Amino acid sequence: MRFFPWGFWLLCVASAPARGDSGGKARSCAEVRQLYGAKGFSLSGVPQAEISGEHLRICPQGYTCCTSEMEENFANKSRSEFEAMMKEAGRSVQMTLTAQHRSFDSYFQDLLNKSEKALYDAFPSLYGELYTQNVKVFKDLYSELRRYYRGSNINLEEALNEFWTRLLERLFKLMNPQYHITDEYLDCMVKHAEQHKPFGEVPRDLKVKATRAFIAARSYAQGFLVGSDVVKKVSQVSLSHECTRAIMKLMYCPHCRGMSSVKPCNNYCLNVVKGCLANQADLNTEWKYLMDSLIIVADRIDGPYNVDTVIGTIHMRISEAISNLQENKDSVTAKVFQGCGNPKISTKGSSSEDKRRWGKVALEAKSSAQALEMLVLDAKGNLTALKTYWITLPGNLCSKKIMASSVADDRCWNGMTKGSYLPEVMGDGLANQINNPEVEVDITKPDMTIRQQIMQLKIMTNRLGNANIGNDVDFQDASDDMSGSGSGDSCPDDVCGKRLSKSPSTRQPETHAIPKQSGHGINGASSRSLPSAFLLFLSVAFLAVQHLWR
Repeated sequence: MRFFPWGFWLLCVASAPARGDSGGKARSCAEVRQLYGAKGFSLSGVPQAEISGEHLRICPQGYTCCTSEMEENFANKSRSEFEAMMKEAGRSVQMTLTAQHRSFDSYFQDLLNKSEKALYDAFPSLYGELYTQNVKVFKDLYSELRRYYRGSNINLEEALNEFWTRLLERLFKLMNPQYHITDEYLDCMVKHAEQHKPFGEVPRDLKVKATRAFIAARSYAQGFLVGSDVVKKVSQVSLSHECTRAIMKLMYCPHCRGMSSVKPCNNYCLNVVKGCLANQADLNTEWKYLMDSLIIVADRIDGPYNVDTVIGTIHMRISEAISNLQENKDSVTAKVFQGCGNPKISTKGSSSEDKRRWGKVALEAKSSAQALEMLVLDAKGNLTALKTYWITLPGNLCSKKIMASSVADDRCWNGMTKGSYLPEVMGDGLANQINNPEVEVDITKPDMTIRQQIMQLKIMTNRLGNANIGNDVDFQDASDDMSGSGSGDSCPDDVCGKRLSKSPSTRQPETHAIPKQSGHGINGASSRSLPSAFLLFLSVAFLAVQHLWR
């Protein structure tokens, strides 16, 4: 008969709700009140001591310091704070890429400007009226080169050919002032003269070298801007509703449970952030390709394409070409007259300037090769460091921003209480989140904004690949490549066909619903107090029966 009072007492103890570490006395909510006020919320209605947590929809439903309103406010706060972390991390990458672009752009434009200035300074004294009467020809050349570098849809080879044609026409007139040369005669002259290379090998040589150098330079500069723009747009992608709940549980639920000093478990944090940034991690492959392509083209710019020498000596090559024409003047003129006939004698007398022999260039090219070498070394170091940005982002956020505990810590916040975290860490990317225990991720619905940015990375990498082998590329259609709805081979048909439902980036504002009992990991753990109490009840009952049979 002793069983009943003893067993009844045990059952009463077993069925009493646990209050964590505080024993039977309700813990103070002073720390949560202080945090809540510091976040800018009113303390009106905030409990002074723990209350029952049946009203909670995200945090575990044990004793708590949070009301429903506090939980909702903390959820919204965690969302804005996590998005701010993302943007801050993105800004750091943007600043790095933008700084690299600015450095190279400044260097390259300075090369071009110095070459043009050297031409303007030296040519008047060297060539007299040849230069002063034809300043526009030279200005137009440098203007076209700049427009090409900045991304205009210009055929660089045609622009160079046009320059040499216009220069030849004007020089031929100056070399033969005693003749009246019509536009029709000039057309014939150009056809015959070009067969005999009036400027020597300079036009062909400059066309080959300048084309390769400019293609590489503008693709290289554009690559930094595209990378920066991708990071900016991806950093602005909104968090899903499921991610918001998981981030709230990670960052603020321990405060609600009176465990403000307990850090989140490292692996728990990784699973939450990897689930939230699953789509972003899918950028990794194409992002690495872009970084690698920029490094390869950087080596070309500082190596075989010899940008410093080619761009910095354009004015010298032009002067060399003019000198070649002067030396070949008689043979070129004879061959033109033979092919086109003798032009009519001009009634206008020739001036002393017309008979002047043009001087040979005595220009010096100041090399800035060392500056270019330093630029390329710095860029390669930064690009190498950025290769793994998207897949190392979760770890960086957890360790540096969310301040998760060390990997070995078994007294950390695991989403339910203070203890160890047992589930394994998920892999990177959308497909690997199918069994994520912390964030419910629909792997059949990729984020369309991020898929578009993946395609932009592919397009830019392709341009750099062309630049690497000296092929010209068209930058005019850069913004049109994604005008359609497709995202190329980064989106399988069996996935794209299921995208017609609303995109994660266009979700309507939602209120927090009761968490689903997924049955895996530790999701839905807030409702597990009942099964735990039931098991304890059975254990005590078994002990009581065993005692009765003795």
